[in-house]
Amino acid sequence: MGKKYEAAKAKVEQGHTYELENGFKVVPETASAKFDETVEVSGRLGVDPKHPEQMVRGTIVLPHGLGKKVRVLVFAKGEKEVEAKEAGADYVGAEDLIEKVSKGWLDFDAIVATPDIMGAVGKLGKVLGPRGLMPNPKLGTVTFDVKKAVSDLKAGKVEFRVDKAGNIHVPVGKASFGSEKLKENFMALMDAIIKAKPAASKGAYLRSLYLCTTMGPSIKLDPVEVRNMFK
Repeated sequence: MGKKYEAAKAKVEQGHTYELENGFKVVPETASAKFDETVEVSGRLGVDPKHPEQMVRGTIVLPHGLGKKVRVLVFAKGEKEVEAKEAGADYVGAEDLIEKVSKGWLDFDAIVATPDIMGAVGKLGKVLGPRGLMPNPKLGTVTFDVKKAVSDLKAGKVEFRVDKAGNIHVPVGKASFGSEKLKENFMALMDAIIKAKPAASKGAYLRSLYLCTTMGPSIKLDPVEVRNMFK
């Protein structure tokens, strides 16, 4: 391990479970890179994603955003193409952009598509699917309300989804945000995740929670404290 990592690690009490207030005070201090590190929440949920009825997935617009510019591509035609441009979309088009993406162009972070063009967009499944970029009506990215979709993404809309092992990994901002803004983003995320709890989930839903910066050590949080906050 490098000297900077060891110095950051020394700021975290190993084996200690931090209360939220203290955990969010410590995490910005563990950022040591020359760039503004992202702060991520990781955790384990009491679900078995092998069963469709126990899948946990959703989106949330974080109160303070993510602290980065989100490049939005919109697949739309006619009036909706104009609406997308006025909403601040970075790239807007239809067949021309679909063809460009099919050839490997991926200089964007999120996609919105109107329902009438999804038949053509569906052909990009092999390109967009593995990267988590495929528009999805459940996530609000397949819609005729292009203005809201683009605005939400630009404002810091994030997706949360359990992996095959029942774990989540979601960014909640930048180290430069400071403890209060990071904590407020975290609470908004937890509220959304808890509301998305499947009826089939039994026992403790939030099993474990950790914070870390891009290059820093993990900080263990108390999942019981978080669960009690949303009773």
